Amino acid sequence: MTGGSGINHRGVGSIGNADRLGKIKFCPGGFVFYAYYIFKFIYISAKEVIKMQEAWKGFIPGIWVEEINVRDFICKNFTPYYGNSKFLSGPSEKTRRLWEKCKELLLEEGKKGGVLKIDTATVSSITGHKPGYIKKEDEIIFGLQTDEPLKRAVNPFGGIRMANEACKAYGYELDPHISEIFSKYRTTHNEGVYRAYTEEMLLARKLGLITGLPDNYGRGRIIGDYRRVALYGVDRLIEEKKKDLCDLKSPLTLEIIQLREEISMQIEALRDLKKMALDYGFDISYPARTALEAIQWIYFAYLAAIKEQNGAAMSLGRVNTFLDIYIERDIKSGILSEEQAQELIDQFVIKLRMARQLRTPEYNELFAGDPMWITEALGGMCLDGRPMVTKTTYRFLNTLVNLGPAPEPNLTVLWAKDLPDNFKKFCAEISIKTSSLQYENDDLMRPIFGDDYGIACCVSAMKLGKQMQFFGARVNLAKALLLAINGGKDEKTGLKIGPELPPMNKGPLNFEEVFKRYTIVLEWLTNLYADTMNLIHYMHDKYNYERLQMALHDTNVDRLMAFGIAGLSVVADSLSAIKYAKVTPVFNSDGICVDFIIEGDFPKYGNDDDRVDSIAVKVVKTFYGFLKRKPLHRKARPTVSILTITSNVVYGKKTGATPDGRKSGEPFAPGANPMSGRERMGPLAAFNSICKLPYDYCKDGISYTFSIVPQALGRSDEDKVNNLTALLEGYFLNKGHHINVNVMDKRLLLDAMENPHKYPQLTIRVSGYAVHFSKLSREQQLEVLTRTFFESL
Repeated sequence: MTGGSGINHRGVGSIGNADRLGKIKFCPGGFVFYAYYIFKFIYISAKEVIKMQEAWKGFIPGIWVEEINVRDFICKNFTPYYGNSKFLSGPSEKTRRLWEKCKELLLEEGKKGGVLKIDTATVSSITGHKPGYIKKEDEIIFGLQTDEPLKRAVNPFGGIRMANEACKAYGYELDPHISEIFSKYRTTHNEGVYRAYTEEMLLARKLGLITGLPDNYGRGRIIGDYRRVALYGVDRLIEEKKKDLCDLKSPLTLEIIQLREEISMQIEALRDLKKMALDYGFDISYPARTALEAIQWIYFAYLAAIKEQNGAAMSLGRVNTFLDIYIERDIKSGILSEEQAQELIDQFVIKLRMARQLRTPEYNELFAGDPMWITEALGGMCLDGRPMVTKTTYRFLNTLVNLGPAPEPNLTVLWAKDLPDNFKKFCAEISIKTSSLQYENDDLMRPIFGDDYGIACCVSAMKLGKQMQFFGARVNLAKALLLAINGGKDEKTGLKIGPELPPMNKGPLNFEEVFKRYTIVLEWLTNLYADTMNLIHYMHDKYNYERLQMALHDTNVDRLMAFGIAGLSVVADSLSAIKYAKVTPVFNSDGICVDFIIEGDFPKYGNDDDRVDSIAVKVVKTFYGFLKRKPLHRKARPTVSILTITSNVVYGKKTGATPDGRKSGEPFAPGANPMSGRERMGPLAAFNSICKLPYDYCKDGISYTFSIVPQALGRSDEDKVNNLTALLEGYFLNKGHHINVNVMDKRLLLDAMENPHKYPQLTIRVSGYAVHFSKLSREQQLEVLTRTFFESL
């Protein structure tokens, strides 16, 4: 199948670029659209105009015609859907056969330890591999990262050491020529960072005070506006970037010089994107003319991004409402049936499920389950009051039925009180069946980010094509508290780090004294954290720049820098114990506190008790208050997340006993969750505690994972759906930001641990994302089982 010939840059790329010398009005079949063309410098042939007209036929014009403005296109053209799910179609025969082939490959991948094959002789790039297919005769959406399904590519730009170690871990050896080039002649991001790290940064990293930093892999968390390729074609995007480049003139400051080079790199990446698509037989220089082409164009753009970068979280964005415009147009014109429309989405999702990056086992300790975080945002409200739910929003959710549960893409429902009831109930039904959805509060985010934002990784909102993020993992708040108690010495090693503090008294701890010392440590830690992030992202821009993803952003992009905190519930309970109970530290022979004697009870976070919940809020505000004082790389603005991914297990290993009674090495709670087993007042009380955490101080997201056994939601299927819908509605009306939903019994997970072959697609939400339960390590599975699964409402 071929995409046909496309409009070159003299056509579509010229719209809105210079003086408008006239309007051209086209009325084929009653259709009217206005396009502005330049004739001063560029000649446009009638043939090119016809191609452009064909692509946009039937669309309502707006400022999106004159300038790159996908949001305006969507708002002018999408059709909200208020009905139920009865229109949905099952999988087509092509999809069934293709997915069966994929399941065979996935099974083989699992038998080989999680990695089917590695191409050790080719550096991953947009055009580095020949076209690959799964089962070509049944595929309607084309493209793979390499020339074979599930074959992983080597991406050494983040760090050659990680590439070498990942190959060795799975029984391969990286091509010596690649290793030599990236060791001797090409500086990697990792090498640049480690050249500049201070001794204090290295020690904080080693001890686990600052963990999961993107210093040897791609930083990720950048969402390209992949829809632009479908709406405008690559040539138009190239011409817009050329115009931006011409506008950057004297005086050539360091900032302008850097930006000029980056725009040139973006243009090169867009040209590579065209070449990659042509290798598959498609010309994406012009706008997509059909729904099939719109999906294929978007997928090519996303595919190019993950071929070029091995970022920690490469989200898809928010494509469902956009695609629905094309699908509905094709259905009305008789090009598509409902079964064919679902087939398009099913096969698109299959390709996303088959995406892979080459990572080390150590990476998997922090980010378990081999995730890609291909997050797609569904639902939400338009600023004009219409729900952005469409039939294609339903079609994306229906892939979890047609193909079975799966972690990818990371389907994220943007919940709002004014969403259609039918949609809310369908989401609840899918959660109960699959445990594959997460939810975020659109009413909370929309006033800040507008109605065209996506979710990066798990919980982080940003305006699509307008904002990008510098990702920065997280700091260990619990370890920082122990540092304050131990006078600046690490509780595990005794090594000195941080501000000098006098030794604590040997008797019971005093809350005011401990919190004062903790504040001193937090101020030092935020300064070190910000400096570390500035260093990392300077080097990433220099040595591993995301040229394709940034080509799908406005040139003058708004930058956010994402900081994270882990161990909040441990700290809140620890400070609560010190304040309301009697906590006496136990010191070893070196004067290091290694345990605590706790006498009496104390209020615990997660039970809607303001005495301890207010402590959690105070810690968050204190941390953010210090952070926002720091100047950040490229004038970025700081945001904070309360999110651990699955690294709550690793953080626990690195952290000694804490004043809340948690023993040395025990896992933290995930994200903003209460410590497992301590939320004794039921789910509503736990919800209320989470909802007190202020989103204004945590705009990178507040992750909460909620698990409940099915029978707790009601006896009948209808009762279960209604009760889960009501729980979600109440949580978000109370200003909760994010919630994972697991509806399952622990007995199922226990059986899956012993008989993983019976549950190849068993999916569970862990902390802002989902994993196949079988892909978790035994230790991580056991940690999941310690979590609270509510047995009543």
